[in-house]
Amino acid sequence: MRHGGRLLLLLTLVLVAALLRAPSVVKAAVPEGYAVGPGTRLWQVPPSFGSRASPNDQREPKSIAPNPVTSTPVAVPEPADLEPMEPIKGLYVTFFALGHKGLREHALQLIEETELNAIVMDVKGDRGYIPYPSEVPLAAEVGAQDYIMIRDWDAFMAWFKERKVYTIARIVVFKDNPLATAHPEWAVMDARTGKLWRDREGLAWTDPFREEVWDYNIAIAVEAAQKGFDEIQFDYLRFPTDGDIKAAQFSKEPTEEARRAAIVSFLKKARRALAPYGVKIAVDVFGYTTWRTDDTGIGQKIEDMAPYIDVLSPMLYPSTFHAGIPGYRYTVPHPYETVYLSTKRAVERLAGTGVQVRPWIQDFPDYAYDGRVYTPEEIRAQMR
Repeated sequence: MRHGGRLLLLLTLVLVAALLRAPSVVKAAVPEGYAVGPGTRLWQVPPSFGSRASPNDQREPKSIAPNPVTSTPVAVPEPADLEPMEPIKGLYVTFFALGHKGLREHALQLIEETELNAIVMDVKGDRGYIPYPSEVPLAAEVGAQDYIMIRDWDAFMAWFKERKVYTIARIVVFKDNPLATAHPEWAVMDARTGKLWRDREGLAWTDPFREEVWDYNIAIAVEAAQKGFDEIQFDYLRFPTDGDIKAAQFSKEPTEEARRAAIVSFLKKARRALAPYGVKIAVDVFGYTTWRTDDTGIGQKIEDMAPYIDVLSPMLYPSTFHAGIPGYRYTVPHPYETVYLSTKRAVERLAGTGVQVRPWIQDFPDYAYDGRVYTPEEIRAQMR
């Protein structure tokens, strides 16, 4: 498939372990689960398609760093010292993988034949497309329905419900090229040119301050809940980072206070709209948000979000911690310690909120340290 002269990338299936059942006392004292960033181990992607790390393989900009970073190793317990939990495991299927017969059937086969019992699916993917015929009027207007991956979505969902598979709808929020292009008055603009601001992929973003943008994404979330999803997972719920940020122009002055207020206001409105459906609300956040006490320049502060979400999913890919974490200057050689300490930090900060922590973990080639491809043992270390 081609759109605008650019090859649309097929995002690969990834093995995800998610939704660890919490203890009987609801608290943020243990991680709810984890999710594996993608590789090609489950399925060899056909050569006619590209692949990229996701969901939300956001290479955190060098301006985002933890505070402080030390070089003294930090002791971490082995798995035997941790409270045992019964895991519910799932896999992630991207927008284009939903439309690829081989990848889709392989996912269903894995659920049938292995311990997998949960699935994350793109309901609004990285390029703003919705995979099924949506009844949200704006979706067709802006071109979000240009690529329908599955026509009979009800039958597709029924397959998972019959097998008691936990279903998670991933919705990419502010990175939305179709909506920004169709409604530039709701988009991030380029102060130099007066045209749409674009990131390094050449994609336009919507303005996180605009309530029209909130309403569109919330309408899609409500529709997903009506279609039977158990959980709504908001991704790219942040201000942009990759590109000439100094040229990005918003409808309001993007101070830290304003950025944080925009993200919280969106979640507050989404929580009210989704309340009648009994779905959980999850948010994907940068890994450094577990360590930083400000908004990391993007509006994400985990304590701000806690009152309006059920699950926090920090992307704890070791390759994204370019400045290290306390105790480990270089995180790529220490996948277990990186995931454990970062998760522990998030759990401690969210103690008493009832929010469960379910981190994404890395299964894609390193791009920040030595280019390594994580072995099954290193992936297992993160899962531990």
